[in-house]
Amino acid sequence: MVQSEAMSPPTEVKPKTARRTFSAKEKKRILDAVAACTVPGEVSALLRREGLYSSHLTKWRQQAERAALAALAAQKRGPTAAEPRAKEVAELEKALAKMTRRAERAEALVALQKKLSELLGLALPTAEEI
Repeated sequence: MVQSEAMSPPTEVKPKTARRTFSAKEKKRILDAVAACTVPGEVSALLRREGLYSSHLTKWRQQAERAALAALAAQKRGPTAAEPRAKEVAELEKALAKMTRRAERAEALVALQKKLSELLGLALPTAEEI
């Protein structure tokens, strides 16, 4: 049993192969070649030669169509982006308005308490006594 363990080959761990990526030029070249195919079976031969699947063509055609539509779409005029902190400024202005409303409400309540104490004849402590 010792001999069989010594004779067994070492286990190999192969590195993970990188996924193929295609540049826009390569995609366009292949799509143009597929469009030029006229004989039945020529597209499948091209796919085998390039090592591709038909799903690649479908996906690339959709990408090309979306890119063409995006290029033809109307673009907004004027500055592309406002100040980077515009969102933060808007949030701070909203918070300031909220706090201002709360402060006005608190002042109104204090004024009401003063009038009520005057009507009832109660003496309110002054700021120095608190």
